[in-house]
Amino acid sequence: MVTGGEAPALGGPEPGVYGADDTRVPVLARPLASYYLLLSSAGLLLLLGLVMVLSASSVRSFDQLGSSYAVFARQATWVGIGLPLLVLASRLPMRVFRVLAYPFMIVSLVLLVVVLTPQFGKSINGAQRWIELGPYTLQPSEISKLGLVLWGADLLVRKRKLLGNWKHLLVPLVPGALLICILIMLEPDMGTTIVVLVVLLTLLWVVGTPLRVFASISGVILLAGTVLAVREPYRFERLLSYRDPFADAHNTGFQAVQGLYALASGGWWGEGLGASREKWPGLLPNAHTDFILAIVGEELGLLGTLVVVILFAVLGFAGIRVAHRTADPFIQLAAASATGWLLGQAMINMGAVVGLLPITGIPLPLVSFGGSALVPTMLTVGMLLSFARHEPAAAAMLSARAAARREAREARDATSGGGRRFWSRTRVVRGGSGDSGRGDRRGGGPAGGDPGDGGDITDGMSAAARR
Repeated sequence: MVTGGEAPALGGPEPGVYGADDTRVPVLARPLASYYLLLSSAGLLLLLGLVMVLSASSVRSFDQLGSSYAVFARQATWVGIGLPLLVLASRLPMRVFRVLAYPFMIVSLVLLVVVLTPQFGKSINGAQRWIELGPYTLQPSEISKLGLVLWGADLLVRKRKLLGNWKHLLVPLVPGALLICILIMLEPDMGTTIVVLVVLLTLLWVVGTPLRVFASISGVILLAGTVLAVREPYRFERLLSYRDPFADAHNTGFQAVQGLYALASGGWWGEGLGASREKWPGLLPNAHTDFILAIVGEELGLLGTLVVVILFAVLGFAGIRVAHRTADPFIQLAAASATGWLLGQAMINMGAVVGLLPITGIPLPLVSFGGSALVPTMLTVGMLLSFARHEPAAAAMLSARAAARREAREARDATSGGGRRFWSRTRVVRGGSGDSGRGDRRGGGPAGGDPGDGGDITDGMSAAARR
């Protein structure tokens, strides 16, 4: 920090990189480590997603829309919308997120009701999940995840003195989350319902729900999910095909089998970017959405899929780290539940692609095509970045850095201000002498030319000599 009016030396050590004894601080011990881990992992996933959406959709986009770049252009548009929101969210103070909690939840519920109406809801493949907005579509269930994260965290913080009573712990959080789940299941969308329940369970776990109560809620959710899966014929077929997709490889197990073929043909190093065969029409369904990881494995090999897994692991580690290192209960709950959402959805998607879980039809966060999922996810990443900036050590370092910059700017302005005053006085003196000389040459000066009267000094000396 600048003291005594001195500007900091150029090229000095960055705050947080070196300790008091000039030893280099380990990377994870630096104040902004969580921030840069989140930013780098999310940024790389987003960039990889853009590249893979272009590769996975190019053939079918040309076949159906007449341009290999049509689907990619729409995804790039959504990224262009999401990036300013991400940057804005990363700079918002905590009180703004808490103020937005209830409005966000209310808007989510209203949109979930609107999408079920035939006037506004758009049905695709028997599921009414989208609202048409001109050439684009909006999926309210994706917005409801962030709404539950903010509302649930704010609600539990407001009631923290009453949480010793299990009724206050569960009401109205659990009924509110179940209302979201019911509206989503009416679309129907089992995959998104599972992710919403993951958010709910994460909130209950982090807030310290007694193990007996937590186990009871988890058991009820598992039982209800099993009943819903068995009652619907298409869900039951998915469960049966999940056990052995090759038993009906041309019907119920077709997508799972084609996804495994894509991963297997990629080998260790892949077929090369753009060289996928499964993305061609008639082969892997939803190659650029739910099963984009299969195309990553086919074109970039096992190495590419491991990179995706590692990036999600880094993102999850950074989110949990933010929740662990803060003393603000709202940040703890919101960061943990948002991280649970992103990690849970990624694990469900990747597990379905590799055959470890039944296919649920949910996208891979930040990678799959779809603006309705991408924009809320980017907004959530921006929120996590804001939380990382509010870690105690990070906030102190950012405050010290801002104070140092402000003092350096004031010292620089003071130095440059003194220089300006000096040159201003110099110009005034020079300007006065020049004007006097010009006036004397024009004959405007008094006879005899007294120097004190503005005449030329040589004229005065000549007159004295003649006298």
